[in-house]
Parts: sequence; C-alpha cells; structure tokens
Amino acid sequence: MKKSSFSKHRFTLLYALALVAVLAGSLAYWYWQSDRTVAAPAAPGSVQAMLEAVRTAPESWSAHPQDLSVLVKDMRAHTIAGAVIGEEAVYITTTGQARYMVADPSGRVGDLVLRDYSSQGEALFPVATFAESSGKNPFVEGLLTNLPGYLLLLLLIVPLAFRAMSPFKIQRKGTNVSFDDVVGAHEAKRALEDITTCLRNPKAFAALGARPPKGVLLTGEPGTGKTQLAKALATECNAHFIQVTGSDFSSMFFGVGIQKVKSLFRTARKKAPCIIFIDEIDGIGKRAEQSRSSDAEANRIINQFLTEMDGFDGSSGVLVVGATNFANSLDPALVREGRFDRTIAVGLPTLEDRAALFRLYAKKVQVEGDLDFQALSRNTVGLTPAAIAYIVNHAALLAARENCKQVAMSHFVDAIETCRIGEQPTAVTPLSATERTRIAVHEAGHALVAAALSVGRVEKVTILPRGQALGVTLVTPVEDKRLHLESELKARIQMLLAGRCAEQLYFNEVSSGAAQDLQEASKLALSMVASLGMGPNRSLLSLQALREAHLDFDAQASIEAADQLLHRLNDQCMNLLQRLRPALDRITDGLLERETLPGEEVMEALAAQGGTEAVKALNRALAGDHEPAQNAAMSGWTLE
Repeated sequence: MKKSSFSKHRFTLLYALALVAVLAGSLAYWYWQSDRTVAAPAAPGSVQAMLEAVRTAPESWSAHPQDLSVLVKDMRAHTIAGAVIGEEAVYITTTGQARYMVADPSGRVGDLVLRDYSSQGEALFPVATFAESSGKNPFVEGLLTNLPGYLLLLLLIVPLAFRAMSPFKIQRKGTNVSFDDVVGAHEAKRALEDITTCLRNPKAFAALGARPPKGVLLTGEPGTGKTQLAKALATECNAHFIQVTGSDFSSMFFGVGIQKVKSLFRTARKKAPCIIFIDEIDGIGKRAEQSRSSDAEANRIINQFLTEMDGFDGSSGVLVVGATNFANSLDPALVREGRFDRTIAVGLPTLEDRAALFRLYAKKVQVEGDLDFQALSRNTVGLTPAAIAYIVNHAALLAARENCKQVAMSHFVDAIETCRIGEQPTAVTPLSATERTRIAVHEAGHALVAAALSVGRVEKVTILPRGQALGVTLVTPVEDKRLHLESELKARIQMLLAGRCAEQLYFNEVSSGAAQDLQEASKLALSMVASLGMGPNRSLLSLQALREAHLDFDAQASIEAADQLLHRLNDQCMNLLQRLRPALDRITDGLLERETLPGEEVMEALAAQGGTEAVKALNRALAGDHEPAQNAAMSGWTLE
C-alpha cells in the first residue's frame, strides 16, 4: 500500500516544527532581555551620567591620580560634585569639573567616604558604587545579542553532522525494480533465487540447520547491471535497501570512517530484513603495512567491516551485497567464505538479450515504423546494457538534431557507430592529397587483413575523421565469445599491424598514425607471452603468478619474447598484403574516390583474390605449417 505524503515526511515535519518553536522561544527571550536591560538615558551632570562615563572611559579619572589628603580636603571644602566608589579606586569629580582618582585596593578609602558621608545630617554630594569585575563581558554581551542567530546555526549544523555520520539513505520495502525489469543476466538471477528465499523466510533455513549467506559479491564489467540486480533483489525479498559506495567511509577526520561502518550495520539490524548494497566496494581497498597514518585509518575501517560481518547472525535478515569491477583489489579476508559467501559474475548480454534491451529502451522514444532489433543486436556484440541505453538515447538526439519527429533505423545505426568509433567532428582541418592517400592505404590494410583472417565482420571503412582518429575501420565480432584461440589472437594482432604494413608496402616509410595500433598489439602480445603461455618459446610460466607471490623477476625475457612475436606476425602480415596487393589497390582507390566503403565491397575485393579460406590457408603456410601450404597451393596460390 502506498504511504501518504505525511507518513513519508513526518520526521522532517516534526523536526521543522521543533526548529520553529525553539527559534521563536529564543527570539522572545532575546526581546524580553533587551527590554529589561534598556534604561532611560541619564540626565547630563547627574551621578548616573558620571557612572556611565566612568564605565566607558575611566582613563579621564585614572590619568590624574591623587592621594587621600586631596580627597579629604575637597570633602571638607564641599567642592566635590560627585563620587563613584569602585572596587579598586574612588573616582571624584569636583565642582570645577576637575577629575581625579584615588587608588583604593583595600577598600578603606571607600569605607571612609561612606562613613563620613553618612555622619553628615544632609546629603553633601551624590555617590554611586559599581564593581569593575561584575561589568558585562563583551564576549557575553555579543553572545546574548546574537543568541537567535547562534541557535539557528546550531540547529542547522546538528542534522548535517548526523547526516555526515550516516551517509546512507534507506529505501523502505523494495526499490520498485524487480527481476523482470532486469533484462538478461540469467545466470546471476538464478544464483540470487536461493538468497531471495533465505531473506523471505530465514527461520525455515535455520530450522534445517542451514546457514544463510551473509554476503554476495557481484563482479563484471562496468555497465552490466550489477546495481540493478541488487535493487531487484531487495524488491523480490521485500526488504529495506541501503545503498552506499566504498568511498563513503573515507573521511579527513580520524575515526569517522569506523563510526560510519558501525552506524551502517546498526541501522541495517534495526531495519531487518535489510540489504546493504556497497557499490564500488573496491574503494575500501586492502589492508597494507602502516607506513603512513592514512594506511592505519584504512586498515581500521577494513577491520571494522570484518568485525561487523562476523558479528551478525545469518538468520538476522541482513545481507551485504558488494559490486566491483576489480575483485582482485579487495582484501582476501573480506571476500572469504563466511563473509561474502557467493561470488556471482554478471556477464555481457547475449544476442537475444540485446534485442530485448533495444525493445525495452525503444519504448521510451518515438520510433518510426518497425525496427530491425535483430540487426541492431548483431551489430552490438560485446556491448553492455548501459551502452545500449546510450545508443538509444543518442539515436533520439541525432533525430532531434535533424528536426525529425521520429527516430528512424538510420539514427540507430549512426548511434552504434558513434558508440564504437566516436563522434564525427564538425570542423576538421582539410588534409593534403598525400595525407589523404596515406590514410586510405592505412585503413585499407586494416580492412583487408581483418576480412582475410576473419577477425570479425567488416562493417565499414572510412577516411573521414571520427573522434581522435583520422580514419576508421569498423570491425564487429561475429558472435559472443568468452574463449579466444591462439590463432584468433594472432589474427587480431596482424589486423592491428596491417595499417602500418600497408604504409610500408606503398611508401617504404611508416608514419605516426600507427601509434595506437602498436599499443594495442603490444598489450595483446605481452598478455599472450606473460599470462596465456602463447609465446614463441612456449613458456608456461605466468608472470601474474609471480607478481601475486611477491617474487622478484626480470621481465626482460618476456619483453623480448613479445617483441619477437610481434616481428614474426608483422612479417606474415606484410607477406599477406603483398600477395593481396590488387585487392588492397582496389579498396584504396574506392576510399579515395568515395571516402567511405561498406564492408561488402571489402569482401568483394577479397573474393576476387580467392576468398577468405584460401587466404587463411596462405597465412598458415607463411607461419610455417606445411600442410596448409599444400592447401593454399591447391587453391591457386604460389608460395615463395
């Protein structure tokens, strides 16, 4: 049942009423005090005027000190116009308007004046007394004067301080997101089903002697829907939901992070059943040697997390869900069994999941006609749900830019290209004919080798700048793959090196345009050599294992092996382009003429040279495999 607005905000309203009441009371007290302390102005020449003058400017009297004999003489001569008796001195004003002071640290002079004054039958001169130490302190006067402002500031700071100590917001009984709203992630949702049962009925598990899980760790690439899964879990369990991030526990003040951890778990226990969702939990970090004070504070925060997760019973209805893209950055003691009992990998959406995502997000925009969701899904292999949501939104922006009333299929295609290869610049410096030819040769080399070695589906080739690139070859994966063969990785490296090889083949000189290609190829080669056991010397030792074991090692051998692998693949790529020179010329001429070519024309140019199967057989022969060389010869290829 939906709660009324008053029930949702009743605590805020009560606090506002209390704030107004306290402020009104302080204002009333302030005005009352002001009315009591304000007196009528003293008449000039009166003793009250003299008393105020002594309080405000005593230096008029203290500048002229006299002894007791002068005071006694003036008293007998009846020349005193007024006297003010203080704690430390007696201040005298004569009838001739002369002012002087008689020091009286012991108070005897004042007693003498009062005794002599009282012995007379009539009033000789006006007398007033005051205490210097009992005068109003300026600080106290300022505090009382600005009392309402200080009270208001205090009332505003207190809730902010409490909010800083509790940086989390509680969503009551679900988040309005269910498993049906999360498209894809089937394996993750199935893994969360038994956790849902535990939180719905924890006593049933306790009766069987089963221990419900305390924590669940969601891992996966950014944008795969880990946060949505946690929210959907809270809705399915009808549990309270508290969402924080790993960085919320960091503070510049010592001990505040630990108090935040305690407050978080204390609140979750009170609101059970409750799910604590810690997004980017790797922000908590790992415990380290306390070489700095910040390390000590971070270690205490992690230790408090460990203590809190050990301190609550699994049947209490509290579940901690963490999400991270870097599971290796977490402290091993935090993710062990008994704390985070389950680790669930949230993978990329499948072909059907991507089509369903496009249908879901397309309902939020005005679409023209029937969209080919299957085609859109095939062109977005490897993209996350967040990227698909961006594509749909960007397609709507492109339609608005063209003043279209509906979003067409062409807008979706352009949005996919923008997501993969970047925005097309609006203002570009014109290129010279030489630069334009070099870019065309470079991109033609990428496209031809990608098609020849079946690296992926060549969608388009263009020499128009996109993003930071002067030209782009768009190659998309043909299918969703989690395992990559050695031959596939080598083919991808050759595709990356093909642009540079094509430049060298045409101009006998390379350019700086291959810098990004070399960087990506080097990453792949180093990974193959250091982690995957695919180096030229067939070493099976993983450098990652040495790094985790904190062993010293010399990476020079791995660097040399990766460079050797790159040189070998570069030679194969160069030989392949030499034999495909007619197809390379045809693609280059088409780019110089029309600036953009579809992938079909690249495949036609390759088919004219014998097709992809013959090319792959040739490439295997160039790699040193004699049986594929025979197959290549049978296909009409001759080898040097």
